[in-house]
Amino acid sequence: MNLADSLAPLVSAAFADRSLLKDPAYESAVLQTIDALDGGVLRVAEPISEGNWVTHAWVKQAILLYFAVQKMSVMEAGPLEFHDKIPLKRGLDAAGVRVVPPGAVRYGAFLEAGAIVMPGYVNIGARVGAGTMVDTWATVGSCAQIGRDVHLAGGVGIGGVLEPPGAQPVIIEDGVFVGSRVIVVEGVIVEREAVLGAGVVLTASTAILDVTGTEVVEHRGRIPARSVVIPGMRPKRFPAGEFGVPCALIIGKRTESTDRKVSLNAALRDFAVAV
Repeated sequence: MNLADSLAPLVSAAFADRSLLKDPAYESAVLQTIDALDGGVLRVAEPISEGNWVTHAWVKQAILLYFAVQKMSVMEAGPLEFHDKIPLKRGLDAAGVRVVPPGAVRYGAFLEAGAIVMPGYVNIGARVGAGTMVDTWATVGSCAQIGRDVHLAGGVGIGGVLEPPGAQPVIIEDGVFVGSRVIVVEGVIVEREAVLGAGVVLTASTAILDVTGTEVVEHRGRIPARSVVIPGMRPKRFPAGEFGVPCALIIGKRTESTDRKVSLNAALRDFAVAV
């Protein structure tokens, strides 16, 4: 029996009946799950095929239960003092992870070797891939899955999706560039190597309009791989009149003939995308 098979039934039972947390076996299952998340042994969501992911609701249940069993405590990091239930992540040096003060990564988040967190924030349950930069004041919300070689530019907001447990978290796949002040929330998937220009806002209901052809193609909840995206507006009529409603515009694709770095530069130059 693997770790997930042994822990999942106990966690799910405790989530259904929190009185079971008085039993050390159930509380231990919660603590073991969070420790496995912190070490990268378990994850909230994982890919099952290209562009398709599965969410492990029981792992999110364990995170919610962890808040229930943890007590408030004072933590110190140099001159900084915190008062919280969730400790800061430790062992960054051994993990090969760079966190620049006053960046913060919560225990229960996992960062692969080579990840960099500037003065930003990574919440519990999140996963950040190798070679990824979480830039200044960027936030990675609870359970978000950030791939490898991703750049989250300054002030990016990646939303957390902790409840309901079965809801898909925000997923940013490998090689994506997310421009300044972009917001991605409500379980949106940004597929591999896409480019999001500055100020794009993506929610589950945001209209994502591919305007590269002779007719508009509309997407929701997902940015197709290698798309170049900018903020847009489209008219919508209300009782009080017609007004512009925010949307996202797919204006092109990164070319297959160049590597990620070169194609990113080409995309920004060819389509004049603000970052």
